[in-house]
Amino acid sequence: MSIHILRAAALAAALLSANWATAAPLSLEQALDLAVQRSEMARAARAGVAGASEMARAAGQQPDPMLAVGIDNLPATGSDRFRTSTEEMTMKRIGIAQEWVPADKRAAREAVANAVAGRESVTEHVAVAEARLQTALAYIDAYYAGQALELTALNEKHAREELEAGKGRLATVSGSSAEVLGLASAVGLAEDESADQRQQQDAAATLLQRWTGMPVEGLSEPRTAAAPALDAYVAAHPVVVTKLRDIEVARQEASAAALNRKPNWTWEVSYGQRQGMSDLVSFGVRIPFPVAPAARQDRETAARLALVDKAEAELEEARRAAAGEYAALVSDARRLQERMERFDAGVLTPLRQRTAATLAAYRSNQASLVMLFEARHAEVEAQRKLLALRRDLTKTQAQLAFKPIAQGAVR
Repeated sequence: MSIHILRAAALAAALLSANWATAAPLSLEQALDLAVQRSEMARAARAGVAGASEMARAAGQQPDPMLAVGIDNLPATGSDRFRTSTEEMTMKRIGIAQEWVPADKRAAREAVANAVAGRESVTEHVAVAEARLQTALAYIDAYYAGQALELTALNEKHAREELEAGKGRLATVSGSSAEVLGLASAVGLAEDESADQRQQQDAAATLLQRWTGMPVEGLSEPRTAAAPALDAYVAAHPVVVTKLRDIEVARQEASAAALNRKPNWTWEVSYGQRQGMSDLVSFGVRIPFPVAPAARQDRETAARLALVDKAEAELEEARRAAAGEYAALVSDARRLQERMERFDAGVLTPLRQRTAATLAAYRSNQASLVMLFEARHAEVEAQRKLLALRRDLTKTQAQLAFKPIAQGAVR
């Protein structure tokens, strides 16, 4: 049984038992494992690896021999035409021919096929890395959408509390119908915000289910691995790793093309049967004669070497792009962290203090319910803003952690 099937079964059993026992929330690592197991792109890549490996085994073999059957010198005119038993020169012939490919050529062809198989194996790792990255991003969106929904629900709760208090104060001197109407409008706005956020959460949960294959009931806080160093990120970048294998394939193809200057010989042997005369045996060798190698074989080799140069240039460009991508992600992560710290100290902390002061003023009849709601609403909105920054930071960290191919996956 495939190791992938065993891992999927074990993970499904663990998740099922967890749901029965304590309804534990789905963790990021569990979601990543589920996505890898059910990724059809990874499955397609594995099939490509299997096919390329089989082709590599066949590439080093000699070509199949060719069977030749015929009749030589058969009369075509006269009374004996198309008769095989009247003309003594007529001969029934059967033979076999074998093209003989030198060992170095067969080794070169096998090296090309092995290089192609190596490139296919990278495709599998790239598919796995892409599935993990997309799942991580979907998980982060789903988790923070749920957190944002809790904040909009809190804002809705505050609006309802202030509205009920405002209705209770209508019978007193301090009550005001305008205040109650304003709070009723605030409740409607808060309900609409909750509905909008619930819609966003449903969309994020649906996208996550597309990768994990299971409905999302609860999610643990996503924690990503530490960002790799620049060199490690560039070396394991999917495009860079793929271009490295492209260079290997191009080099092996150039080496194989260079051997085409040496032609393959073909050996032949046949047995001829004649009517009333001795049977004949024939032996022969066919040797191609390259009449213009500089215009044919050398041009093919030059074309293959040009493809090597092209692959090397593409690799260098891919490395530069990966380094630029890394620098941009690291810069975004640093700036988002700075913004979070600055926003928490410069915006959220004063708003918390404002809410506390407004609540104290309300209790001493020095502030209205509308003022209290506005203070609470502003604090919740600031918390949502900080939550959005934290979500963006986590997604940036996820791209740094999951974009490269897993260390040790490619040898």
